[in-house]
Amino acid sequence: MQCVPFLIALAVLVVELTPAHFVYTGPFLTAVPALAAVTLGPGGTTAAAALALVISGGTATYNGAWGTLQVYSNFLALGLVSVAGFITSRAMQERRQRELDQVRRIAVAAQDVVLRPVPERLGPLRAASLSLAAGTGAQVGGDLYDAVQTRFGIRMIVGDVRGKGLSAVRAVAVVLGAFREAVHYEEDLVEVMNRCSAALRREVAVPGAYGQDVLLEGFVTALITQVPDEPVVQLVNRGHPPPLLLHGGRAAPLTPSLPAPPLGLEDLVSGLPEKPESHSFVAGDRLLLYTDGVIEARNRTGEFFALPAAAEAIGGAAAPEQFLEEIHQALISHTGGGLADDVAMILAERFGRTEHVL
Repeated sequence: MQCVPFLIALAVLVVELTPAHFVYTGPFLTAVPALAAVTLGPGGTTAAAALALVISGGTATYNGAWGTLQVYSNFLALGLVSVAGFITSRAMQERRQRELDQVRRIAVAAQDVVLRPVPERLGPLRAASLSLAAGTGAQVGGDLYDAVQTRFGIRMIVGDVRGKGLSAVRAVAVVLGAFREAVHYEEDLVEVMNRCSAALRREVAVPGAYGQDVLLEGFVTALITQVPDEPVVQLVNRGHPPPLLLHGGRAAPLTPSLPAPPLGLEDLVSGLPEKPESHSFVAGDRLLLYTDGVIEARNRTGEFFALPAAAEAIGGAAAPEQFLEEIHQALISHTGGGLADDVAMILAERFGRTEHVL
């Protein structure tokens, strides 16, 4: 549709430069800026109008038609339609922008109901969270995160629902609801993940709750961590990008030894992990949980964002909130100002025993 005005202009030029120039092409050329106003916006309308004026003047010179009433009538009609098209296109653009801003505000409000900020202090942890919406649309994303202090330790979750929109919001609410309840009663971290999976299966089983595409291809990647009083961190990973452990100025991914499928795809494999994996997590260490929108962000040449290198460059001197903000700025710089996917991150830092007591 965006090419139609220029195709019409090309057709008029061909007619005027051939023996068929006796055909009156004025109405066709006048339609060029009018059609551009519908499909191309103010900038495209201006370009189409300029092209039409150049073709009209050039063909009039080529055919020796200057001085005739027909040429001046064509210019007058073309000018009036161009001005009207520009004004209409500008009004349509402003209206679409207002509607999009309104939808985005509603989407953010809906997402804020489900997600909540991570507390700055959680037992032996200093924490911060960051959630960024992709700038390519107004649909609510499917990123989820939370951190809860329990009698078993600090338990955190980060996950990503395949897809966007209301179905993704429902899945986020179901998984977070199951997590927030199970973390206080289930001692086994694997069982907490199983409770989230079971809740998701019950939700999907409700007739008409999800479309056929979600039923066939829907899944949720999730990572649940536990930080007890001991200097370790325990992980249960179901198809999610591995977290980064920042220790001694180096960033290392805590890749699971036994990969497990995302929630919703358990039937495709057998032998799911029966216990969480443990890693050293001492005072001064930082744990970065994130969604795939971070590591899959590309620059103009198609290169992925190097999260470990960016984390090491920031170092451990920055406070958790500042650390995440610098990651955010590095992402914006890498992608040139826009994100293709939503981003969610949690940074948890274990501080020393004395500071914990204070």
